[in-house]
Amino acid sequence: MDAQFPTIDDCEQAFLVGFNSKENVVAGKNVSYDELKSLTVTAGAEPVDGYISNQRTINPAFYIGSGKVVEIAEICKRKEIHAVIFDVDLSPAQTRNLEKSIEVKIIDRTTLILEIFAQRARTNEGKVQVELAQLEYLLPRLTNMWTHLSRQYGGLRTRGPGEKQLESDKRMIQTRIRRLNDLLSTIRKQRATQRKRRKKVHLPVIGIVGYTNAGKSTFLHSLTNADVFIEDKLFATLDPTTRLYQFPTGEKFLFVDTVGFIRNLPHKLVESFKATLEETKEADVLLHIADASATDLDSQISAVDSVLKEIGAEKKPILLALNKVDVLSHKAKKDLQTGNENAAIISAKYNYGFAELFSKLRLIMRPDDKRIKLHLPPHKSELLSKLYKHGKVISVEYLDEYIVVDAFVPEKLIDQTRRYKVKKKVT
Repeated sequence: MDAQFPTIDDCEQAFLVGFNSKENVVAGKNVSYDELKSLTVTAGAEPVDGYISNQRTINPAFYIGSGKVVEIAEICKRKEIHAVIFDVDLSPAQTRNLEKSIEVKIIDRTTLILEIFAQRARTNEGKVQVELAQLEYLLPRLTNMWTHLSRQYGGLRTRGPGEKQLESDKRMIQTRIRRLNDLLSTIRKQRATQRKRRKKVHLPVIGIVGYTNAGKSTFLHSLTNADVFIEDKLFATLDPTTRLYQFPTGEKFLFVDTVGFIRNLPHKLVESFKATLEETKEADVLLHIADASATDLDSQISAVDSVLKEIGAEKKPILLALNKVDVLSHKAKKDLQTGNENAAIISAKYNYGFAELFSKLRLIMRPDDKRIKLHLPPHKSELLSKLYKHGKVISVEYLDEYIVVDAFVPEKLIDQTRRYKVKKKVT
């Protein structure tokens, strides 16, 4: 296929274009532009120059003003820069006009994020999801890629090579998209089967969500010694990781870590990663890990909430865990605790605050349940089944005279279990 998704070469020098919009600037700092730098580095390129625009209107031809386009073209030529990266999504026509005027590769925000996802995907599932998002983003842009060939060679009542190539590429991409969607449909069915198996063993699932690079993988590693890839870069890990963990109370839970979120996460990417993100949607409780040291903490939290809403998980019980407090000053940490009484204050790197985290997770998951030790008669197996279904059974021991059950009992089963309760409660 002649039309290819734009890629970034290692160590390629890039010129960045940011925008001083209200949502991008926090405390006088353009956090979105800083994030664009980090994304560029993560993709393997080197940001060597840049420009932040204060424009209030969008130029339909170039997005930025034509004078600024000429200026950027001169800088790129002088410094031998081969890529210009925009912190917005460009239309196909704008991309084509910019490439023609500046004579370098033009990459918008969505293209950059898709490139990073393509580099970071390790499993077949991840690769399928990324390729699908790339092709669906590329398809509507094909027309502008081949227009110049049709104009150059096409004649009256004839189709030029560009138009023929366009039709060929469209057919190939549409065929590939159908195949990828079929593969993802199979993956979704497999994940649904895995979730059914987990439910049969009555293990509650805690879905870990958060802004990219907030420390989710570090948390999972510290908690369970999980063999997960950890790197101080955006989108260090894409593939979901599931690990079993036993709380100090004896309860066992499954922690599921999924892809990190980011502001303006491409919709096509969210759609393609539905198979993975469904793990979040189906979790019993969400643990939202946020970077407490981030200048735009509130903005990052809002971005995660936005994606949760898009995938239909916004009504899930959720605990906010403010991570990386180890890098905060004593005063900043105190202020953080004062303003976030319902959140857990933690440092995943140093296992700080985990006891408080577990306590708050427990309250969210089963706020009304009471942990009780029971001696059930052998013929009361039906009551044990109800405890498995509606409560949380920690352990069961079958003796000759009775069944020893250690369980969290919901309010509706308290009366039925009262006569079998052992006087001394488990603490």
